[in-house]
Amino acid sequence: MTLSRDLLTGAPSRRTLLRTTAGAGVLALPLAGVRPSAAAPPPRTSPFTLGVASGEPVADGVVLWTRLALDPLADDGLGGMPAQTYDVAWEVAESPRFSRPVRRGVVRAAPRTAHAVHVEVEGLRPGREYWYRFRLGRHLSPTGRTRTASAAGTRTGALAMSFASCSQLEHGWFSAYRALADDEPDLVLHLGDYQYEYVAGDYVAPGGNVRDHDGPETTTLAGYRQRLAQYRTDADLQAAHAVAPWLVVFDDHEVDNNWADDVAEYPEESPALPARRAAAFRAYYENMPLRRSALPSGPDMQLYRRLHWGRLASFHMLDTRQYRDDQACGDGYRDCPDAADPARSLPGWQQERWLAAGFQRSRATWDVLGQQVFLGRRDRSATPDLTVSMDAWDGYPASRDRVVSSWAGVRNPVVLTGDVHAHWASEVLADFDDPDSQVVGSELVCSSITSGGSGYDEPTGQHPWAAYNPNLRFWTNLRGYVRTRITPETFEADFRCVPQVTQPGAAAFTRATFRLTDGRRGLEQVADNPAPLVTTLRAPRTDAEKIADTLEAEGAG
Repeated sequence: MTLSRDLLTGAPSRRTLLRTTAGAGVLALPLAGVRPSAAAPPPRTSPFTLGVASGEPVADGVVLWTRLALDPLADDGLGGMPAQTYDVAWEVAESPRFSRPVRRGVVRAAPRTAHAVHVEVEGLRPGREYWYRFRLGRHLSPTGRTRTASAAGTRTGALAMSFASCSQLEHGWFSAYRALADDEPDLVLHLGDYQYEYVAGDYVAPGGNVRDHDGPETTTLAGYRQRLAQYRTDADLQAAHAVAPWLVVFDDHEVDNNWADDVAEYPEESPALPARRAAAFRAYYENMPLRRSALPSGPDMQLYRRLHWGRLASFHMLDTRQYRDDQACGDGYRDCPDAADPARSLPGWQQERWLAAGFQRSRATWDVLGQQVFLGRRDRSATPDLTVSMDAWDGYPASRDRVVSSWAGVRNPVVLTGDVHAHWASEVLADFDDPDSQVVGSELVCSSITSGGSGYDEPTGQHPWAAYNPNLRFWTNLRGYVRTRITPETFEADFRCVPQVTQPGAAAFTRATFRLTDGRRGLEQVADNPAPLVTTLRAPRTDAEKIADTLEAEGAG
């Protein structure tokens, strides 16, 4: 596996071709040899308003996705499509001009699935770039770029992987998604809070919201479909989906803030949570490039899974909402002895066992844990009392200890995290009660795409909590994503930031870079680029204000 040619050599970017193939001239090319017998006549205008996506790459295939919608914001969630079934043609090629097609077919788009299309393509070659598109009548979709994983057991050169989380549409423009797309990664991990459930104006960013959600708070299938369609109409998000295959997992806002198994944010709403989960999961599946194995059954969805990229990396994707014990002591930040009960689990006991078995069998150079909430300790108090978030792994310390213990024998464990609306670099200690304890792994936490508004930078790269949490190495409150370069020798992470999200088109920059080295536990900072002159709404901030900002952001986000 190698990086795409332009990333390695500086040759002309493939995104020029990707954007060209979105134009009418190139897309008018026929899909030779594909003659779908239309179940219904095609609409007069293009139904490909939500873009295209791919995901779940394996060595011989990927999942391709699109969803037909003439009016994406229709209140019934059905995208303004007639109650008819359509035959949609698809094509995969080795060239963005489709001069060398390798797979073609026809798939049904039906009203009962909101005209969503999932194609599980097989028979592709490992470690290769491909391009894909869809057709309905004379209408052709934008072109997407995807990649298959490296073959099992093979050595690979490098993998360009980026990860992101927390995109609250009301709080800003998705410029970070556009920057991620411009990097042309090989793989994207989305770690949750892809969409937010709130009615317009219910969750307001500092300085105010720049756009509004359509519809009421999402509780019904129609509402979740409409909300996801609204997000999918964003051009920057469409670009990020079209550039590379995605691996996705949900957090809380895909359903309800801070939900846990069968317990809603507000306990009195818990009786309605199974129906709400069923609606949310169905809409989530319809709008994501997921395999049939993830098809929901009522309020249940099989989402934790494992993906291998040759011998270079194994990605263990966790579900930290569906099986967890409820947060202790009423949630929030607490000094809570009840949280330490060893019977409590954040991922659930079955998923803990699945994870431990995967670590035990792994022969990968890098074992990457893609999950949602902060794994390392973040004690907010300098006093002897332990005051931590009940919604994160701090609220399930025995469960965390079991997971960390299962890394015995793992060559290089790396945790990837979202949720907290700020970039963090953190070490995982064998014993968080002992500041001199051995470093057994590292955690890279991505900021939000927009959630919390523009944020601000801290030139020192330090949060006040770092004074009494020695595992916390770096922090900035700016928005962005994390870009990584994974090789057999090193795992490098760039904390990418945008200066503001209140205006579209913000350019991204690298705030800091950290490196992990094969066989050596712990993070090494190799670049630091403070941005003290970034235009922000709320800088400079005192330590007390920074802590208050952190608690406020994590309370609703």
